Amino acid sequence: MADRYLVVGGAGFIGSHLVAGLLARGDEVVVFDNLQTGHHAAIDPRAQFHRGDLADPLALHIAFAGKRFDGVFHLADLSLVGESMHAPMRYLTINPSNAGRLIDACLRHGVQRLVYSSSANLFGVADKSPISEDAPIAPASAYGESKFAVERMLLWAERVHHLHSACLRFFNAAGCDPAGSLGEAHFPETHLIPLAIDAALGRRPPLAVFGTDYPTPDGTCLRDYVHVTDLVAAHLLAMERIAIGSVRYNVGKGRGHSVREVIETVSRIAGRRVPIITTNRRPGDSAFLVASPERIMRETGWHPAHSSLDYIVETALVWRRNHPDGYENTALQQRQIA
Repeated sequence: MADRYLVVGGAGFIGSHLVAGLLARGDEVVVFDNLQTGHHAAIDPRAQFHRGDLADPLALHIAFAGKRFDGVFHLADLSLVGESMHAPMRYLTINPSNAGRLIDACLRHGVQRLVYSSSANLFGVADKSPISEDAPIAPASAYGESKFAVERMLLWAERVHHLHSACLRFFNAAGCDPAGSLGEAHFPETHLIPLAIDAALGRRPPLAVFGTDYPTPDGTCLRDYVHVTDLVAAHLLAMERIAIGSVRYNVGKGRGHSVREVIETVSRIAGRRVPIITTNRRPGDSAFLVASPERIMRETGWHPAHSSLDYIVETALVWRRNHPDGYENTALQQRQIA
């Protein structure tokens, strides 16, 4: 019998790729999403879809009712770091309270495994690189603080109720589905690679480079970019691993790329120069945020097989060229076909 999973946030960037990965291996999938930042057109029609909000206990009850879930994936937090610094109480209230309702639903409906998409923002301004799971937790934003609050909730859910969980601390999710059917479509877009691609394609103003005087080889920040396909594999392996107990994993490839290196790579692969402007550092930005993936590799066999910077940019560029308006054209085409 096929396993059945609930993917909360399954209409989003990582969530839609995860749904595709689960379906590809023959699992049954239920997507729960409020579509505030996700896209209905990104949901595979083979998945059952419940439109609902984690703030609504009744919507959660309906999604769980009458079903046996082998596990739950939670990818539905508010996730804009900058916004969290302007509205910290919104993040510190909504993310933990929504997660609490989801955890409670899992306990009431007999779900024993939950994989949570956490964040490298937990580590704040890092003082060494690469960063292991044992590095000090010192969130650099209200967003990061809200993620840590959820991790603590999951710790207590295991201690008291024996709910096994995996907290996957992503560094920088990037790239797109190699088949070109799924991609990154955020509004507003805040991620470096799609911003650089759009600047190169003339779809937005020159790219802002925040700070060129960091203690790095070229003066710009270093970040660890992981292809979304590899993140899907990390989710699937983590779900299997927590059958024997909870885990916390940093998910990256263990090598950083500078902002200038990303710009140069996009320019080379796109065949068009990325126009830039340089400006001051942003408060809270670390010079380097690079993961040590040794623990997840050792314990699950995970490997970032698709995370070369060239491949990340190539797949992201294909998506942006074929979907200049994100999922808007896809949704229009679906309506016209119907």
